[in-house]
Amino acid sequence: MMGLRQLTSKFCQQSIRLSSAMPRVVTEVVPGPKSQEMKQTLGNIQNSTAVNFFADYEKSQGNYIVDVDGNQILDVFAQISSMPLGYNHPALIAAMQSKSAITTTVNRPALGIFPPADFIQSVDDALLSIAPKGFTRVQQMACGTCSVENALKCAFFKYRDIERGDEQPREIDLSSCMMNQAPGSPSLSVLSFKSGFHGRTLGSLSLTRTKALHKVDVPAFDWPCADFPILKYPLEENVAENDRIEEEALANVAETFQLWKQTKPIAALIVEPIQAEGGDNHASPKFFHGLQKICKEHKCAFVVDEVQTGGGPTGQFWAHEAWNLPSPPDFVTFSKKLHIAGFYFQKQFEPLQSYRVFNTWVGDPLRLALLKTTLDVIRKDSLLEVVQKSGKTLMDGLNTLQTSKPESISRLRGKGTFIAFDLPSEEIRAKLISAMLQKGVLMGGCGVTAIRMRPALIFGQKECEIFLDTLESCL
Repeated sequence: MMGLRQLTSKFCQQSIRLSSAMPRVVTEVVPGPKSQEMKQTLGNIQNSTAVNFFADYEKSQGNYIVDVDGNQILDVFAQISSMPLGYNHPALIAAMQSKSAITTTVNRPALGIFPPADFIQSVDDALLSIAPKGFTRVQQMACGTCSVENALKCAFFKYRDIERGDEQPREIDLSSCMMNQAPGSPSLSVLSFKSGFHGRTLGSLSLTRTKALHKVDVPAFDWPCADFPILKYPLEENVAENDRIEEEALANVAETFQLWKQTKPIAALIVEPIQAEGGDNHASPKFFHGLQKICKEHKCAFVVDEVQTGGGPTGQFWAHEAWNLPSPPDFVTFSKKLHIAGFYFQKQFEPLQSYRVFNTWVGDPLRLALLKTTLDVIRKDSLLEVVQKSGKTLMDGLNTLQTSKPESISRLRGKGTFIAFDLPSEEIRAKLISAMLQKGVLMGGCGVTAIRMRPALIFGQKECEIFLDTLESCL
């Protein structure tokens, strides 16, 4: 088994080779012939139309992903925003070769019933060490969408406890819920926003309002949807207009609460700090202060979905902390860059009874170990400062391009390296993404016409220069 010193040396040698080289495309097109053949073969097993290319993860290092055809590609998308330290970081490899990691992998515990002896310390070292301000409790889950769903379950539990005046369900509640009928299956709702994305399982899909193809043909809860402010850019030139847009959106939220109060009271409101999948839509801290105030007035849970923004891509660990709310949210969901998924919650939302938030594994100790090691690297290498510096370089460079090519780039927006800009049409966006890939740079889209940047936290100045130069040549 290779030691940490050897792993670090190997990683450094490969990183030097990669960082000193530009993206390298060796096939006529990307995806190359091997990827195309493998994609066709996979298509005989499952739908493979979304596959970009097949990767060689052993050869991928740092900010570069290498495909099976040998193309070396600068990754600005980072596995759909889920990679904090890039590919094959030596500290993560070493962590996975420890005896405890091997034991955990072989004997994956059902954490809700048989947690390992070091579980409390692991949670404390990883998840509680980065808990958002005002949170002391956390629940692990398997993925972002089930984190959202179980947070909402807790919100429903609490809402019904208040309605009954008792934390214990009555006999009529227990019997009627087995037939999916009231009062055990209450007529409650969750408010989400137009262009919001909260997952694709059956419950969370009722909250997701991005692409119609995600939702069509699937039965959905009859839950309300409110307007999210779509701001005008540049922000400094549209202050009054954007204030009006946000005030109208808040008025729409308040009106929606009133409209649904008698039929399906809103038990929870869920919102992303930045609407990622829906087009990287931002709002001011004032808007989110207004949302929290409305929730408090209606005794409704305020749920902040940080599945995409949590973990540092905006330049601080939790995007919602930039709002400086008068009190913490009720829930904060997470996944993606934290390796593990789950939600932080206020104590009053913890169910009294066991098994109400539960599945076989309820998280993964192996992913906790990865998170702890990732946090050690983030702190040691000051990666949040790297994000802030790279974000400024990217925003400055993109702003220059936007000024010189206003017919191509518009509505530049971002925090840290969580950046997006719009193109004139969906077709032009597709052409640009393809052109960039042919030159060895991988990026993704969001919304209808936006390009989104989601690099790893280690994305540095050299990578910024390569991206900006390649983008300018493709434009």
